[in-house]
Amino acid sequence: MKKILLPTDFSASAWNAIVYAIALFKNEACTFYLLHTYTPAFYRMDYLIGGPIISAIPDNEVNLSVAGLEHTLTKIKAEYHNPNHTFKLLSAFNILTHEINDLTARKGIDLIVMGTQGATGAKELFLGSNTVYVLRKAIAPVLVIPENRAFAPMMNMLFPTDYKTKYKKKELQNITTIAKMCNASITILHVKEEYDLSEDQLTNKEHLAHLLGAVPHIFVEDKGKLMPGAVIDYIENEHIDLLAMMNRKHSFLDRLFVKHNVDQISFKVQVPFYVIRDTAEVTSMSTEESIV
Repeated sequence: MKKILLPTDFSASAWNAIVYAIALFKNEACTFYLLHTYTPAFYRMDYLIGGPIISAIPDNEVNLSVAGLEHTLTKIKAEYHNPNHTFKLLSAFNILTHEINDLTARKGIDLIVMGTQGATGAKELFLGSNTVYVLRKAIAPVLVIPENRAFAPMMNMLFPTDYKTKYKKKELQNITTIAKMCNASITILHVKEEYDLSEDQLTNKEHLAHLLGAVPHIFVEDKGKLMPGAVIDYIENEHIDLLAMMNRKHSFLDRLFVKHNVDQISFKVQVPFYVIRDTAEVTSMSTEESIV
């Protein structure tokens, strides 16, 4: 059974990502964790010691968090009831990225699905700051759903690579699972900025083909263009339904983060994108959980 984390701030973007995840995995047995994090309006000593659980003074943020989660679950049950799906509500006094990594480690989260914008996100920006921080820090793979992107069957998936990484089977597990579920094909795109492939790169390319196995896939060389523009052009010209990226040094995603300030990313892609992460250190914090 897959364990999927759905962070929410109760915004329209977060709801859209939830609906997308439910539709994508409609035929799969899944446990969905609905997560809302909060901090109090001001910090008190009892909060600093143990959070709202041991606090003698009620905090409205706790009530709003729990009420918002319960309302979201009621809406899901009314509109998207599915016997394959179980939901757990998580209300946490914590920083979002810390809580996500703690839950990933403790619950064995397979995938995080979230929207591009929060409730207070500036509409001219593609990614809200919370989404950017999660993409950079989360130790689980992240699937980001652009605002207002309705679910549709995925036919064409794009995976840019420089073939400098020997991928692990586990790193590609979710993307191959999604491809099989949707009967989609994967295009492995290499943007040839300089030289021919080295022996190591050729070996890694062969290894990647082996990992993809029976999943339909093709290898494409794009010469004479530069990253990240080459990837953006390919998405627009080839009707790509999902972009998969490795978040490592000098990767496509890393170049975007280096090029733009974390709060001012204007890079815009209108398709869902899946980000594969390396292992990172986890910060452990506390969570209140109710099982539904």
